Amino acid sequence: MAQVDETRLNELVGRVLGDLGGAVSVPLVRIGDSLGLYAALKRSGPATAEELANGTGCAPRYVREWLSAQVASGYIHHEKGRFSLTPEQSFVFAEPDSPVNLIGAFDTAAAMVENQPKVQASFKTGKGVAWGDQAGCLFCAVARLFRPGYVNALVQEWLPALEGVTDKLKAGANVADVGCGHGVSTILMAQAFPRSRFTGYDFHPASIAAATAHARAHGVENLQFEVGRAQDFAGREFDLITCFDCLHDMGDPKAAAAHIRKALKDDGTWMVVEPMAGDALEDNINPVGRLYYSASTMICVPTSLAQETGLALGAQAGEKRLTEVIRSGGFRKVRRAAETPLNMVLEGT
Repeated sequence: MAQVDETRLNELVGRVLGDLGGAVSVPLVRIGDSLGLYAALKRSGPATAEELANGTGCAPRYVREWLSAQVASGYIHHEKGRFSLTPEQSFVFAEPDSPVNLIGAFDTAAAMVENQPKVQASFKTGKGVAWGDQAGCLFCAVARLFRPGYVNALVQEWLPALEGVTDKLKAGANVADVGCGHGVSTILMAQAFPRSRFTGYDFHPASIAAATAHARAHGVENLQFEVGRAQDFAGREFDLITCFDCLHDMGDPKAAAAHIRKALKDDGTWMVVEPMAGDALEDNINPVGRLYYSASTMICVPTSLAQETGLALGAQAGEKRLTEVIRSGGFRKVRRAAETPLNMVLEGT
């Protein structure tokens, strides 16, 4: 038996203990969000456990223990018996439109745990787990996870980074949002460019129903949502087609690329937003890669393997592999137009 290096062992145990602390925080963060504890603390400023409990209609003993756990995690500030959110903590837990609001990530983590039995069985069979068969809260969780990035970058940075696209959108363009999910990206674009017409497509009927309800609730009229697959949706003559964090989930992304090229006008643009990743495992050994590889194992790869050819690109496919897929559809030029710590924006023309 190899001799154990005590220093390395202690470092590993320390890291695992930290990970376990994060893991057991998932239900606590979701409780704080669902019961409005973070929001109430943001509104009230420093408060005792009893004051926060009274203000949210919760039992003081539970709130006191919850607050203690949050302080131990560094998620809430404590001083002289009173609890509060620092501006940074508020930005992460209590500001819905903050670019670093991470509540959706905790919801997604919970969905991944719920998915475990189905994905674990797939490890033996090699088969997939269809998007519609995964955890019930997954669709809302993923929409909430990606929403802050879209709200803060889509209209402000990503679309302007594409060659000539915003001018077309301002004048009135025909746009398809393929793999639109709950329609967050579609609605944001439709609100920003009222002269343009938007159609959101997704192969998951329940997501299309949710997207339609969201659009109606926001009073957005220059858009519609339809059930459709990326490789054979019905529309044609689009000036812009977008795919947000979904190309790697598709069973046959090459067929999707070919169909999207045919559905675009000759001078049309395909915007592909994908998780940030390097081209090799060594490039992705970092906190972002760790998050995405884990989500890819539990969500993205099973979703792809449940479809057609099941290419299973995974959430860390990298720019080189994604470029190959985009070019396979007949796109002559592919470039990275923009990026954030979590996403890369590729432009295909």
